[in-house]
Amino acid sequence: MNSILLIIVPLAGAVLAAAWPDNRTRPWFLPVVGGAHLALTFWFFIHPPLVTPETWLGFDPLARAVLPVVSLLFLICAIYGLSYLRIRSERPNRVFVASLLAILGLLSAGHQARQLGLLWISTEAVTLAAVPLLHFNNTPRAYEATWKYLLVGGTGMALSLLGSFCLGYASLSGGGNVGNLTFAGLSAQGPELSRPWVLTAWVLILAGYGTKMGLAPMHTWKPDAYGEAPGIVGAVMAGGVTTVAFTAILRVRSVVAASGEGAIVNRTLLVIGLFSILVAALFLLGTRDFKRMLAYSSVEHMGILIIGAALGGAGLWASLFHVWSNALTKGSLFMSAGNIRRAAGSPSMNDVRGMAAITPRSAALFVTGMFAVTACPPFGPFFSELLVVRAGLAAKHSVAIAIFLTCLLFAFFGMTRVVFGIVDGRPSPTTKEQSKKFVETLGVVAPPLILLGLSVWLGLFTPAILRDAWSAAVNQLFPAP
Repeated sequence: MNSILLIIVPLAGAVLAAAWPDNRTRPWFLPVVGGAHLALTFWFFIHPPLVTPETWLGFDPLARAVLPVVSLLFLICAIYGLSYLRIRSERPNRVFVASLLAILGLLSAGHQARQLGLLWISTEAVTLAAVPLLHFNNTPRAYEATWKYLLVGGTGMALSLLGSFCLGYASLSGGGNVGNLTFAGLSAQGPELSRPWVLTAWVLILAGYGTKMGLAPMHTWKPDAYGEAPGIVGAVMAGGVTTVAFTAILRVRSVVAASGEGAIVNRTLLVIGLFSILVAALFLLGTRDFKRMLAYSSVEHMGILIIGAALGGAGLWASLFHVWSNALTKGSLFMSAGNIRRAAGSPSMNDVRGMAAITPRSAALFVTGMFAVTACPPFGPFFSELLVVRAGLAAKHSVAIAIFLTCLLFAFFGMTRVVFGIVDGRPSPTTKEQSKKFVETLGVVAPPLILLGLSVWLGLFTPAILRDAWSAAVNQLFPAP
């Protein structure tokens, strides 16, 4: 069985959904295709196919370590999407459903891309496919957020493309084989790559794909996009779209490290990761919008991934663990926040309070998710972030870890201020009237609850096969001399 099916099945589903005539039954394409994709993904996870070095697309160890959680998150979001689109029956969903399925197929391509140009094409196609989802609410602020996403994302696209050209030229300048832009081929050239062009490529690619991740200071699109997009879209973007940009950085990082510039790579990753966490913590202390709060929390966690990648093999293992734990907890937070937003009619602390009385289940999930994402045991982020701290101390980066922990503390204070501000208190008459339009059904409560349960399971009972998959990905990116 060929892993290209992971790309073909969702894209075929997107085409069928776009052609499907019935607005009421079309959302069922989401869980059906998502379930098929998850079944295929776990088949390849348990029975990993052989991937040769010259293969452009393949379910290699890095894809095996990350793609399953993206597929799992998508399926649970798809189940939530059935109830969400039923609530939003006044809006046509043809483009919405087709775009979500296209994103799943393109994410599968991006995670499996083992060639520089193919990686850029698939990653940027994900960016463009997400555009129709951001303005689904059809409000002026949603369109403004979409344009900001396009402008900032377009800049990232240009920088990553230019960096890809520079890395390709580094191969030519070093006397490499013409046209071999596979990551295995580039890494094999190693020290023969032109040092100035490699470093130029690294800066540009880190800035370009860092824009997709939402690393500071390239994060400016996130608060607006996440704040205005539906909760299901925020969950897919925070747990899936940003993840493919992270794996792109990891693949390029392995090439730059093979050229002998691993120390510079680690320093730049550590600095930009710490800066992202610091910026996120400061904004979390000041924001009053609970959906924008989730955007700044995403900036924080992208910084954690980058810091882990800067700390060697142990740190990268912790980052891959954090990819899973962050995707599960952040997905739950976005969906429960979407429930509260629809019930309250506003995302601001200035207008929303007392949601524990109006939407008790979603409020409980939101509070629990907040504790989970701020690394409280027994949820997954506690264990993955603890491993990042241990890797940092082992690498003798005690000052960086002190800054890291301080920023995490400030982020915790900022998030608790917002979350308890909207959950506690007495709801206003306006909020009570607005809440009559929203009912907490099983379809909108069960998916975030399942994700939180999976986060606990991941933290306490991480299966050996998953640990082995992360170790294999580390060995791929940090090959033994």
